[in-house]
Amino acid sequence: MENKFDGAVCAESVSKKPAVKIVTDSTTEISQAEAKKLGITVVPLKSLFGDEEFLDGIDFTPEEFFVKLSAAENLPTTSQPSPHDFEKVFREAQNNGEQVIAICITDSMSGTGQSARIAKEICGGDIWVVDSETATIGIQILVKRALQLAAEKKSAQEIVCAIEKEKKEIRLFAAVDTLDFLLKGGRLSRTSAIVGSVLNVKPLITVLHGKLSTAGKCLGMKKAYKEIFKLAESSGEIDFSRPFAIGYTGDRERFGEFEEICAQHFGEHKPIVACIGAVIGTHVGPGAVAISYFKK
Repeated sequence: MENKFDGAVCAESVSKKPAVKIVTDSTTEISQAEAKKLGITVVPLKSLFGDEEFLDGIDFTPEEFFVKLSAAENLPTTSQPSPHDFEKVFREAQNNGEQVIAICITDSMSGTGQSARIAKEICGGDIWVVDSETATIGIQILVKRALQLAAEKKSAQEIVCAIEKEKKEIRLFAAVDTLDFLLKGGRLSRTSAIVGSVLNVKPLITVLHGKLSTAGKCLGMKKAYKEIFKLAESSGEIDFSRPFAIGYTGDRERFGEFEEICAQHFGEHKPIVACIGAVIGTHVGPGAVAISYFKK
């Protein structure tokens, strides 16, 4: 609800309203180049291939990551940003007279949000840290919703209040093409992986209110593509007035068929399209697809 002021006071308040700086992490799949255009800051997570450390989205693109992943004998590990990484960003915003909203990957999957909260305590001032309760393109649409509200001249508190409520309406569904990486990561037994590969089983997963869970399985990716939309339809109609996104891992060419199916469902509405990078890609491998949206 908007605050009501006397006209003169209102004009003065508007003119002095602090600017809002949106900060997020690299699991949003927002590139550094796009972040610069949007006027936001993306704090990178790290991937470690043996003794080599790489900053997500800086030292390699998502596409380059999958080339490296395919050649790796062992899965890389991922590391959250340190509190100092966030502190540097928060201090810079404060020096620019900006209030900060940091929107991070769900706490159930990463300690990134905790690092941001520690930095907030160090810096003090007007900093809000939001647990997105989602991952990858789900965080991206929440970030872009926050930007929509900022463009409407909402205050930082109003934006945080809105996205804390609206994050509960985010839905994210994905289909995984290969079981190899779930096996390597210890999330699937060898027997299940062998049987699944022989039968061409494709797991369907969802992230809801911060929890990753299995939503079903299909024989073959073509059926999985269609099943994603059945899951979406049963979960709630897409709100096209707010950001929505589709994503893929690995080779963009393999994504074409899913894009065509999406276009049939979306009609004239155009989604954000993102290549899903290192943090999620490590566990699902190439060929995965995802959709995320706000339900009406």
